[in-house]
Amino acid sequence: MNELLLGIDIGGTSVKIGMIKTNGTIIEKWQIPTDTSDGGTSIVEDIWSSIRKKLVLKNVNKASIIGIGVGAPGFIDSESGFVYEAVNIGWKDFDLANALKEKSCLPVFVENDANIAVLGENWIGAGNQADNLIAITLGTGVGGGIIANGSILNGENGMAGELGHLKVEENGYACNCGNNGCLETITSATGIVRQAMEKITAFPDSVLGETFRKKKSLTSKDVFELAKNGDSISNSIIKRTADVLGQVIANMGVMINPSRVLIGGGVSSAGDQLIEEIRKAFEIHALPRVVDACEIKAAQLGNDAGIIGGAFLVLDKMNRT
Repeated sequence: MNELLLGIDIGGTSVKIGMIKTNGTIIEKWQIPTDTSDGGTSIVEDIWSSIRKKLVLKNVNKASIIGIGVGAPGFIDSESGFVYEAVNIGWKDFDLANALKEKSCLPVFVENDANIAVLGENWIGAGNQADNLIAITLGTGVGGGIIANGSILNGENGMAGELGHLKVEENGYACNCGNNGCLETITSATGIVRQAMEKITAFPDSVLGETFRKKKSLTSKDVFELAKNGDSISNSIIKRTADVLGQVIANMGVMINPSRVLIGGGVSSAGDQLIEEIRKAFEIHALPRVVDACEIKAAQLGNDAGIIGGAFLVLDKMNRT
């Protein structure tokens, strides 16, 4: 098997690993638990040990591996692969690229996990190799990645593309980043549930309230299902969520002027309703010329975006050197 790439997507719960051809085809993919104990000190060893076993099992010569591309959460220097901080893993001032390079004796390249995902989507997913692209991931939090003029936008110290922490509400809820009123506090799965709980407080006898009492909990998926079945309060939550996102994308539009905006993550998988509402809000708030150039659509690669993006990162970095 000639010229393979290893893509790694490190998350707080699991590490996804893929053995991938240079055309983006996944040969093998698997995952291992993320051991965050002792400040995540065993994660690199766990990753390489798993890869080494898989290479033996699949009878793959390590010499056929071109390099390793890694996506990791947190604040990262993409030039050096140094992780300044990854709170949910326990890393602080950790030289991830060199640590994995020492274990593997292979070239290693590191990017923020959201950036890795947008690279994957743009390579063989919904991005269709756009030169100007914004990707927004709606999950427990809100992540973002930006490709501008064909390259990932990192900024001075890796903070470019942190769309979840755009301030959208002056006196809003506290965010994990330390600010208040961030996009994440409204449009994440957590934010949608928070909106729902506020509605239940105001309208305890609503369908939403009945659902909460029956299940003794509520998820963003519940809100989408109720909206699909015609519940007006749930629909109002989705419309507000979409309107906030539409305004953010409209504002980003005059800075990046993208040809595509991709919406991914667990919240987006609830169906087309949210994407359609975001599209409508964007068209209301954005300049007509920005709208004319831009398509808003769902991301395609799901959980594979990170490992595919990791593989592309290797090709991209090695082509630039």
